Amino acid sequence: MTDTPARLLNLLSLLQTPREWPGSELADRLSVSPRTIRRDIDRLRDLGYPVEATKGAVGGYRLVAGAAMPPLLLDDEEAVAIAVGLRAGAGHAIEGVDEASVRALAKLEQVLPTRLRHRVSTLQNATLPLTHGDGATVAPSTLTALAGAVTGRERLRFGYRAGDGAETKRLVEPYRLVSTGRRWYLVAYDLGREDWRTFRVDRVSDPFATGARFTPRELPEGNEAAYLVSSMNRAQRERETELDLDIEFSAPAEAVAARFPAHLAPVATGPDSCRLRARVTDSVEWLAIRLALLDAPFKVHTPTPLRTHLHTLATRLTTALE
Repeated sequence: MTDTPARLLNLLSLLQTPREWPGSELADRLSVSPRTIRRDIDRLRDLGYPVEATKGAVGGYRLVAGAAMPPLLLDDEEAVAIAVGLRAGAGHAIEGVDEASVRALAKLEQVLPTRLRHRVSTLQNATLPLTHGDGATVAPSTLTALAGAVTGRERLRFGYRAGDGAETKRLVEPYRLVSTGRRWYLVAYDLGREDWRTFRVDRVSDPFATGARFTPRELPEGNEAAYLVSSMNRAQRERETELDLDIEFSAPAEAVAARFPAHLAPVATGPDSCRLRARVTDSVEWLAIRLALLDAPFKVHTPTPLRTHLHTLATRLTTALE
């Protein structure tokens, strides 16, 4: 093998296998002399790869941990395995998988050959992960697009679906991606609203970097984690308006009560009917989901926001089946 760069890459690939390689075996593998192997080992050391040599009748070489991690060389199978693993972890916001993992995924997918990208996508599409919580998942391509814009300090456009289902288009200066363990959030300055905003990444669609650079602004809370907590607390307080519930159920009171928290206790109006009257601070979204999961007919008299949300939810589900 006379191509020095190609030979160095092949040598590095062999050394990254966790074992000690005799110099003679490396020479045979690469069809060169032991002297050439020694020179190539010196070249790798000059590039920052910590290659350790053992003395003896048959000298050996192995790659050891250094002060800094030099570039890794991955074969096709290794690259696909890492990309699929990072996609799975990043896409479901597993606790402990933070922005560093997303940056790594963005870097890896940028250099993957087309044939390997197809293999990664095929594996990803052929598997169905078991999710937790509300089942909100994030497309890895969305995460990598956002991470790239954050790192490159590029303005970002995307579609956004609010909690009430309203669809909007946003132009932002992305500041940071934050994982709470269950969900991913984007902290960004919204140019249309002229204010800071947090966006649930699972509600972001079709993000793309515009290429326009920007100088990051100063966050009002000092750091992204503090701002996210403050923003979520503020949103929670805004949702906690009192609602007067008046809901009739065509089911026994015991059966309905078993599906609701203790503060939502219906009163029997007959052997197979009951009525719930209560003043609560629960969100209409949460109430609507609870009602939808109840296997019994019901009628909501009040409040109007809950009736409206149920109508919107019913329309959305009906449309999905057409």
